[in-house]
Amino acid sequence: MPEPWLSAYDIAAHLGVTKDTVYTWIAEKSMPAHKIGRLWKFQVSEIDDWVRGGGAAAEHDTAEG
Repeated sequence: MPEPWLSAYDIAAHLGVTKDTVYTWIAEKSMPAHKIGRLWKFQVSEIDDWVRGGGAAAEHDTAEG
């Protein structure tokens, strides 16, 4: 069965953050998201890979020095 597409609300709940944080991460941290009409849709596998790769890390956490 194909992986379902989730809403911003669903992905925010999955990650334990707010929808506003999700939208900020799309704009500022290249969170993997797909725009379908006016809605952003997500696949959990892409989001989990992005988080594991450090995509959601704070700027000062990833800076050297």
